[in-house]
Amino acid sequence: MAKGEQARAKKRKTARGDGKLASEASRHVLRKAKAGGLGKVAGFTDSNASWLKPKSKRHKAAEAAQVARPDSDDSMGTSGDDFGSEEVSSAEEGEQCKNLLESEEEGDGSSDIAGSRSDGAESIDSEADLEEGSSGSEAELEIEKKSRLVEKQRARDKMHAEAEIKDMALQWQREAEGQDDELDDTSMIIPQAVPDLTEVKTRIAEIVNVLENFKTLRNPAMPRAAYVDSLKHNVKTYYGYNGFMVDCILGLFGPAEAVEFIESSEVARPVTLRTNTLKTRRRELAAALINRGVNLDPIGKWSKVGLVVYEAQIPLGATPEYMAGHYMLQGASSFLPCMALSPQAHETVVDMAAAPGGKTTYLAALMRNSGIIFANEMKNERTKSLVANCQRMGVTNAVISCYDGRQLTKVLGPKHADRVLLDAPCSGTGVIHKDPSVKSSKTTNDIWNCVNVQKQLLLAAIDLVDAASKTGGYIVYSTCSIMPEENELVITYALRKRFVKVVSSGLEFGREGFARYRDFRFHPSLKLARRYYPHAHNLDGFFVCKLKKLSNGAKPPTGEANDGDETAKADAALQTGEDANPVSVPLPGKPRAESNGVRRDGDDGEGADGRRAEQKGEKKKKKRERGIVKKAREELMEEMRKLKATDDAR
Repeated sequence: MAKGEQARAKKRKTARGDGKLASEASRHVLRKAKAGGLGKVAGFTDSNASWLKPKSKRHKAAEAAQVARPDSDDSMGTSGDDFGSEEVSSAEEGEQCKNLLESEEEGDGSSDIAGSRSDGAESIDSEADLEEGSSGSEAELEIEKKSRLVEKQRARDKMHAEAEIKDMALQWQREAEGQDDELDDTSMIIPQAVPDLTEVKTRIAEIVNVLENFKTLRNPAMPRAAYVDSLKHNVKTYYGYNGFMVDCILGLFGPAEAVEFIESSEVARPVTLRTNTLKTRRRELAAALINRGVNLDPIGKWSKVGLVVYEAQIPLGATPEYMAGHYMLQGASSFLPCMALSPQAHETVVDMAAAPGGKTTYLAALMRNSGIIFANEMKNERTKSLVANCQRMGVTNAVISCYDGRQLTKVLGPKHADRVLLDAPCSGTGVIHKDPSVKSSKTTNDIWNCVNVQKQLLLAAIDLVDAASKTGGYIVYSTCSIMPEENELVITYALRKRFVKVVSSGLEFGREGFARYRDFRFHPSLKLARRYYPHAHNLDGFFVCKLKKLSNGAKPPTGEANDGDETAKADAALQTGEDANPVSVPLPGKPRAESNGVRRDGDDGEGADGRRAEQKGEKKKKKRERGIVKKAREELMEEMRKLKATDDAR
């Protein structure tokens, strides 16, 4: 503050000196004008002739005044006497010089003032003082300028916010009253510019609210399809899904539940542990982890070995208990297929896609390390984690292999296992939080490619199971996908190709499988399958279905059974010269009128005993018919030989 006061004092002192200089310069100019007989200059007064000029001319006038300035006191007195005869007073001159200084300070800064100084020591000190004062003034002006800009920006933001609130209130009021004369519907459906994400989230909530109460909140001018299109567009903008995924999710759920599923898929599921009952008990494990600063609880009544972790002060994958194999870091949804399979002691079990070993080690614990488990993994690099986890968890009844699951029937042989677990590779639409690229990269071709592989794997799994097993004969099919094409449709395909049926999985919770979905119609027994969703069960999206094999072997395709054998017999008869007309041989590929007891599409495989009895009856009937035909053919050939012998005798 003191420094600023000193600068302003020096500035006032300099201004007074400049006033004196300007007064002397004006006197000199007037004296020259009188001597030349010019009088008053037209358009100017005697008092302002020296400063009402452009800046460059003012500098020249000031320099001329310095040159013509008298050095003695006498000359100053004389010039004072001369100016005393003029009408302009000294007070008026001081006022005009003050105005001159103010105008120069505002327009050009202090540099012009410093330029009109003399070459003496006093003028040099004045220049230094003015430069110090002007720098302080410029700093203050810069701060004030920034302050004004901030205030303007705040005022502008406030004005925009108030306008947006008023616009939204007016829009909802018009929708409620049904007055859409001035409402721009297209702006609500598809905004032209890239909107703020907060606005998009608000718009999603508004559209969902309208769709859930469509009769009362709808705009009569907008159909439901327009609201659905708007919801799809905003979901793609906010969450980053592609159009295919949004269509699939909205086909599975209603608008409100679809948004809940999408939001739940953005968040990871709680960390869960599975107690290894081969080495410890859940109560003992929980006590040991709590002593290490882990906050946990039992996962639920449906599992006796699961623990859910809320908070941990230590890394759960590096505790002494983990290294000793007392627990496995495993998602809760991965418990479900093993619980549905429910292997018994001393059975032969096949895990067709075993890595990284969570399900294999759980099966070994359920079997108490008895029997044998064939743990297969197609990718060689993933077998390392499978081997490591089996060793750490103390599994001694597992045989680890690396084959394509579709070829296991050739490696192990058909009818080799009592139970088979197939956790099939899938699109991963139920675990989007683990791989966010799924929501923007998956297409229809990706889904159907997975479906093709899953069908082949499931048929191979069914062929591995022995239907005559006294304790088994079960197959569990599971995926981490929510797509019906990868779940119910694959099971329906297996029901048509093999003698199997859907049975209860024994799981106490979960939603029923679909009996119908869009244009698909599935067998009613698929309601025994179970679906799990992140927003409903706080688990990964999962599908579990349990199948019971009724008989070994594949079902012959409808309309093609035994055609090849009968055609071959007819060809052989023609080559030997025998008459094949008594045998009715259908053309290859021509469907028969009777299906020979083979069930048609849509049959679930139940009533196998009755079908086998029908097949046996049909076989006996055909055998009798073949015997009759054979006897008639032999009699015909005997008559032909007799006729030929008679002709030869003649």
